[in-house]
Amino acid sequence: MPDGAGSTQRAWAPGDGATVTVLDPLAHEARDCFAEMARSLAAVSSRIGPDFGRAVRMLRDVEGHVIVTGLGKSGLIGRKIASTLASTGTPSFFVHSGEAFHGDLGMITERDAVILISYSGETKEVVQLLPHLRRRGIPTVSLAGNPSSTLARGADIALDVGVDREVCPNNLAPTSSTLTTLAMGDALAVSLIRLRGFEAADFARFHPGGSLGRRLARVDEAMSRDLLPAIQSDASARDCTLALARSRVPMVLVLEGRRLRGVIGEAELRDALDASDGLNAPVASFMKADPPVIAADALVVDAEALMERAGLPALVVVDDDGQVCGMLLHRS
Repeated sequence: MPDGAGSTQRAWAPGDGATVTVLDPLAHEARDCFAEMARSLAAVSSRIGPDFGRAVRMLRDVEGHVIVTGLGKSGLIGRKIASTLASTGTPSFFVHSGEAFHGDLGMITERDAVILISYSGETKEVVQLLPHLRRRGIPTVSLAGNPSSTLARGADIALDVGVDREVCPNNLAPTSSTLTTLAMGDALAVSLIRLRGFEAADFARFHPGGSLGRRLARVDEAMSRDLLPAIQSDASARDCTLALARSRVPMVLVLEGRRLRGVIGEAELRDALDASDGLNAPVASFMKADPPVIAADALVVDAEALMERAGLPALVVVDDDGQVCGMLLHRS
């Protein structure tokens, strides 16, 4: 195998037969890369000043959208920043700087603010937007690596994302600079989240799909209401065995009317059947009494955390009156 191309190797340590991990050169280079990028982020962090707070408040106060624009790698970073803003309570979308001069300027209104991204601060298509935006009274924030650049000097607020050098060994490919630009965009988004008081329930409204959407949904939106594996508190182990056999989860609810008195799992039922009463044992004698429950208006993420702590495959859902109204199954 060529030098520097191998995976992590293991070598015998002298004396005790233990092994030690020997990293190949590429792994060392990757660690150095991360360390250098971390230094770039720390340097940008140390330069953040009052202009950052001014920028966040300006973006919060616009009546319309926060438009993000850029070109090339800066444009790709801009798309991600716009997406993050939009998903965290700040209406936002991306406009390609080159397309702006061919009709897309009409997407930007006097009710909006614009974040312009160019690491050099001299990208022609980005810089040329400034007079058009200024003439219409549209507030602007620049993300540039040179505070003395045309873009930084022309924007209402300039945020410095400059790095000493790219982590690219040729100091050419945008690497450290794209990372610091992205981090500045994320910092703006996080500050806006805090300033707006944007909470998990708000986040859920913008992420209804997939596993994230499920975790951020309310329990009553994800629970099962039908065919709950339930028996009444005066039932026997025989009744419990039949209910457990029909259940989709290895757990049966013990109810008194519609109020939960306990739950029975396979282990509890097995212990009951091994006892002297066997199938005739009353469920109250072997059920887990007063198990944890979750309110119907709680978040699924909180319900699943409770299930993990309690070691339960499902969680009983109760309404405002404390009566059982459903069951939430655990999904990994």
